[in-house]
Amino acid sequence: MSEQKRSFSHVIRERYCKGCSVCVAFCPKQVLVLKNGKVFAERPEQCIGCRLCEMRCPDYAIEIVETGLDKPVEKDAACVDYSVPPEANHA
Repeated sequence: MSEQKRSFSHVIRERYCKGCSVCVAFCPKQVLVLKNGKVFAERPEQCIGCRLCEMRCPDYAIEIVETGLDKPVEKDAACVDYSVPPEANHA
């Protein structure tokens, strides 16, 4: 039985990001960098899904979403962040 590599997508709310680089400092795989004063996932294929960046961001500007699942995780209306424009979800 072959194990499928897990992959993760980074939802970055640039409007909330103040460029403090806390998420960059906590990322164990150096996936994140600052570009033009905002966080950017430069090497998303290296992400291990630890969510340290998400947990440590003081502005809630980053979210990690697992992609490539056989069955997508369903979200109900209570889980959707309506303050974020739809184009911010790059899944």
